[in-house]
Amino acid sequence: MTENKELELYFHIPFCVRKCLYCDFLSAPAGGERKRRYMEALIREAESKRNTGQGRRVVSVFLGGGTPSVVETGQLEELLETVKEGYCLSPSAEMTVEINPGTADREKLRRYRKAGLNRLSIGLQSADDRMLKALGRIHTWKEFLETYHGAREEGFENINVDLMSALPGQSVENYRETLDRVLSLDPPPEHISAYSLILEPGTAFYRMAQEGKLQLPDEDTDREMYHMTKRILQRAGYERYEISNYAREGRQCLHNWGYWTGRDYLGMGLGASSLSDNTRYKNTCDLKRYLADPGGCREEVQVLSPKDRMEEFLFLGLRLTQGVDVSRFARLFGRSMDEVYGDVIRKNIRDGLLRKYVCGEGKEGARERLALTQRGLDVSNYVMSQFLL
Repeated sequence: MTENKELELYFHIPFCVRKCLYCDFLSAPAGGERKRRYMEALIREAESKRNTGQGRRVVSVFLGGGTPSVVETGQLEELLETVKEGYCLSPSAEMTVEINPGTADREKLRRYRKAGLNRLSIGLQSADDRMLKALGRIHTWKEFLETYHGAREEGFENINVDLMSALPGQSVENYRETLDRVLSLDPPPEHISAYSLILEPGTAFYRMAQEGKLQLPDEDTDREMYHMTKRILQRAGYERYEISNYAREGRQCLHNWGYWTGRDYLGMGLGASSLSDNTRYKNTCDLKRYLADPGGCREEVQVLSPKDRMEEFLFLGLRLTQGVDVSRFARLFGRSMDEVYGDVIRKNIRDGLLRKYVCGEGKEGARERLALTQRGLDVSNYVMSQFLL
């Protein structure tokens, strides 16, 4: 589905101070020696994939985890230097690092900014210390404030804050207070990601729920929090541009936007996934194997068929509130969207879950788009599952 030479880079750093009770990510605490060996392997992998990125302009770099800020700053600096030397990095590239409060002091933030990182994603989750403790988080609201204001003073002008709702013991008023506290920051964050808690198999919360030891808000309360998020954030000047993501004008996450619109990306690190030239693959999740051969541990290689690509175009693109470009579908696949999905589209339009509209009057002229309605966004998984051929 590649239409241009743009490329994204993702680096997975699977270490954290302590595993949160809800977390099902590929991450765990580790000692200094293991972190050092891993970062050396990650740099070797970045060097080995230079040819894959040759001739492509890198428009975003994302350091995710885990908590990347728990590794030595010098190792992150060396990784970023490898990217600058070995890839065609756009001068305007969005370069994000995920951090948790309490893991990035002023010196670390200063060095991040000097190394070229220009966007932070801070895992707050809640402004209530009781909620944070219940989640197994390592920080407090006060420590978040220290990290946030420290980042501002070190020159970060693009910050995302992660929030969670429907937490154990959480009320609507408690969640509203978190939203109010975040919006009262001066200046407020440019981007907010707001997710409802999902109980993932294998997590501590999942086991507690199975044993009847976890008291969660009921479905109506969960929905009330969900709708309140949109209402309060839009009133505060944030655009909801994706199901769970809100941004001030021009501050949408470029990296995630690439995932949703089919841009090629190289994922490096343990368990990282890639999409390049219509081929999807991932790295091994076996740390021992990864450390031994970081450039040759590719697994689950899948060459995407036209059917796969059409499904992904709709399944991912409909997450965006602006929806998908109808003419782009025809350009990519040589068939109209109505020819392939006409019955599904008409049914969901009748049910009030999808809409077609025309937007844009620029050089490309008006474009027809297909998007979820507000009702459709509430049941997005149901709607999008119908586009699986």
